[in-house]
Order: sequence, then structure tokens, then C-alpha cells
Amino acid sequence: MDFNLFLLTFIPLFVAIDIIGTTPIFIGFTEGISSIQRKKLIIEACLTAFTVAILFLFGGKAVLRFLGITINDFRIAGGILLLILSINDIMSSSDSRRNPHTNIGIVPLGIPLIMGPAALATIMILTDKNGFDYTVLALLANFIIIVTILINAKWVAKVIGEGGSKAFAKIASLFLAAYAVMMIREGIEQVIKTL
Repeated sequence: MDFNLFLLTFIPLFVAIDIIGTTPIFIGFTEGISSIQRKKLIIEACLTAFTVAILFLFGGKAVLRFLGITINDFRIAGGILLLILSINDIMSSSDSRRNPHTNIGIVPLGIPLIMGPAALATIMILTDKNGFDYTVLALLANFIIIVTILINAKWVAKVIGEGGSKAFAKIASLFLAAYAVMMIREGIEQVIKTL
């Protein structure tokens, strides 16, 4: 196994999911409920997010082929989407960022807090760029981290503090923006090569 390739797959996915930045929102949603209920919600949310990710991992290319969309088209569109999402995250306040106004449950905890459009677009691009195996490994590693952080969410929030969480979220969004620009650039380069 190429550890560098694994990191090149793991890091963009970790940044796109942004579980550290999402943790304060999760704490807000689960404030005042019992630890048993919180653990049940974590399992439900993670299973939902993982199922959607796996379905997208396996079926994403088939959907693109059916629609006549090339991977470079998706790379450019995905890059633009990630860029818009990351700019929105950087410019918006932490209270409004990725904070849907619906009841707690599978939505919004699993979708879109854990597995949102940024993560789904990143999965598609990474599968094509780094391979299926590395994307699955990176996805599994990310979900181990997600479950660990959510189970210890209150402790994580105390350690990094509200300011630290906000700062991490903004830095993650900045890296996501840079990754989005790279995706757009690579997509355009590949389209030009095929002309």
C-alpha cells in the first residue's frame, strides 16, 4: 500500500467532511438528551452517511455514464460546487454554516452534516483519481474518526473551545477551496488534452 497515496485520498475527504467544524452543530442538536439517545443518534447518523457514501461510490460513475457526463465534466462541476461551498463556509457565521432548520434524525445529522454535497463530490473525484481501494480505505478511516469524535463531542468541544472550533472550520474551508481550484484546473487541462 502506498501511504502517500492514501494520505492524498484521506486528507481531501477529511477536509470535505469537516467533522471538527460540524461537532459544535452536533452538540447543539443533541443538547439535553441522554447519553443513550445521543449514541443511538450517532449510530443512525453514521450508518445513513456511510450508506449514502457507498451508494455514491458504487453507482456514481454509472449515473454519469447514463447522463453522458464525463469524469472531467464532473471534476469541473464538482470543483465549482466545492469552491462555492467553501467560500460560503468561510464567509458565513458558524451558527448558520451547514445548519439546516429541520428536526434531528437521519436528516440533518447523517445528511448533510456528515455526508454533504462537498464530501460526495470529493468521493467521486478521488475514486477516479486515486482508485477505488484507496477511496474506500480513506472513507473507512474517516468514519472511524467521525464516530470517535461524535462519541466524545463534548470533550472535543472543551479541548479546542468555541474559538478553536471556528478557526479549524475556516481553515478547513480554505483548504477545501484550494482543493476545488485544483479540481477545476485538472478538469480543464484534461478537456484541453482531448481536443
